[in-house]
Amino acid sequence: MQFRFFSSTVERFKKLTKKRSFRFGLPFLLFLFVGSFGVERFASLRYEFRRNEFLKPESLEKLGIKKKEVTLEEEFEKYKQIDINNWENIRGPRPWEEPQNNS
Repeated sequence: MQFRFFSSTVERFKKLTKKRSFRFGLPFLLFLFVGSFGVERFASLRYEFRRNEFLKPESLEKLGIKKKEVTLEEEFEKYKQIDINNWENIRGPRPWEEPQNNS
């Protein structure tokens, strides 16, 4: 009984290997799935070893860089002073045209 099961399984496998979808499709799908895991590994290395350096305010002061404290209220006051109703549409020069002075 066991020999019959084994021989029928071997016959099924032989029939299956003759099919075109098995010969070409299975290796292609294996390549896709296994390849995606491989690419995921290499892509994760990119982010693991990325050089992330954050500048702290203390280190900026040592370098002589001073940050200007800006508040939303100050920026809002600047934008309130700008007249947005009176404007003129000026066409920019194209690469094939000679620049013109529109001032």
